[in-house]
Amino acid sequence: MTPSKQGVKGGVRKRALRKRPAVMAATSVVLDAATGGSLQAQLVEALRAAIVAGRLAPGTRLLSTRALAEQLDLSRNTVLNAYSRLLSEGYLVGQLGSGTYVARELPERLSASRRAREPVAAPKHTPGISQRGLAVARLPDLRITAPGISASRLAFRMGTPSVDAFPSDLWGKLLHTRWRRSWGDLLKRAEPAGHPPLRRAVADYLATSRGVRCVPEQVIIVNGAQQAMSLAAQVLLDPGDAAWVEDPGYFASRGALVAAGATLVPVPVDAEGLDVEAGMRLRPDARLAIVTPAHQFPLGVAMSEARRQALLAWAARSDAWIVEDDYDSEFRYVGRPLPALQGLSPDARVIYIGTFSKVVSPALRVGYLVVPESLVDAFSAARRFADGHTPVVEQAVLADFLDEGHFSRHVRRMRVLYGDRQAALVEEARRELRGQLDLSPLHTGMHLVGWLPEGVDDREAAARGVEAGVMTQPLSAFRTQSPGPGALLLGYACVPEKEIAEGVRLLARALR
Repeated sequence: MTPSKQGVKGGVRKRALRKRPAVMAATSVVLDAATGGSLQAQLVEALRAAIVAGRLAPGTRLLSTRALAEQLDLSRNTVLNAYSRLLSEGYLVGQLGSGTYVARELPERLSASRRAREPVAAPKHTPGISQRGLAVARLPDLRITAPGISASRLAFRMGTPSVDAFPSDLWGKLLHTRWRRSWGDLLKRAEPAGHPPLRRAVADYLATSRGVRCVPEQVIIVNGAQQAMSLAAQVLLDPGDAAWVEDPGYFASRGALVAAGATLVPVPVDAEGLDVEAGMRLRPDARLAIVTPAHQFPLGVAMSEARRQALLAWAARSDAWIVEDDYDSEFRYVGRPLPALQGLSPDARVIYIGTFSKVVSPALRVGYLVVPESLVDAFSAARRFADGHTPVVEQAVLADFLDEGHFSRHVRRMRVLYGDRQAALVEEARRELRGQLDLSPLHTGMHLVGWLPEGVDDREAAARGVEAGVMTQPLSAFRTQSPGPGALLLGYACVPEKEIAEGVRLLARALR
């Protein structure tokens, strides 16, 4: 269809909707274009409101995207993207080979407020909300959450470890033993910087496994990597300061910077990682750079030695800081893990961030920062005023888990398991997705990048996958400015091999 015909059809469609509301007979949901906003946003809001109000009862089967598009005179992509949004929010669930249904249990955070956030559509002026608050609200929420979908339908969820392989019995024994020995101490107020035994265990682990230069006093325990980034932005930046971010890159780190009032400077990423020269051309006066050098998110490349040295030199010359997010470097399947950027120079201006959520469990909200000795007091104070401290029982058990060698053994087992799952995903993709998705193995990480044929919209491809019961992320969702071909991100760590095969078949069917 030519652009002129598209415009004519779109105009006719909007005029028809303004004349009378379009009613979805099978769902009793009214769509009214006179309210303004995109047709997709209106459809999402109408369906969501009908589900929350009970007009669409739990378990109700929705029309197929094709049938609903024909009934409302909408493009099928509009309906696909609307269904995808509601699937990711947990209002809808996909049943393999059956269709799309209203979730049996609505997400608590959404049903309580009776409407989901629409960050990109936030008003320009909202009484009582700061400009930084509005900026944070407008950031897209790229998390994939679908409470109604069982664990067997999580292919290919991103950033989730294999919880089924977690040594739960061992963890329970450690918890019981630690509580019996020191429950009185565990119930007392803890130090904001963290439980001392855990800080010592983390420092020892990082020195031997990641080449990080630190003493226990430099380790600050936090509630996950996200809080670590927020603290770094709060301590190191003033409102308006420029900060380099990878493009494409991790959106959660951008949220921390926006909340701190920073000016984001998207810097392109290539096969060698962050393009330092491009960053210096864009904003040489930046005060901070957030990078993922060991395994760039989401492309999976490792930062070259030349780029690492250039980045360190820029920080030293510009009196700037580097935040190194080392989110899943434990999982390297060829050779030894690359040493941390932080350990390359004794006076490196690097804030190192790690997390146990990607290794142990996403429910274990324990992460850590390693900061220069000159910043320990400032970060400890910021940690104290943020929320006091991380729960002490979890810290104590985790310290025992590290000290007794269980953590290292768990990581070794997971390397073998994830390596096998990655190989299975690549093999199935070569067999089932030839010509549809170009998937190559990587030496590290928990996800792969599947490149789509030229001209294929990765957001539409991801939406079609969700409709078929397969969760992927479109690469374009992580881009800010840098153009590039479409791709899908496929997480494999939490998906057993037999379900990898099923997921690939479903994805191949969706991409046809």
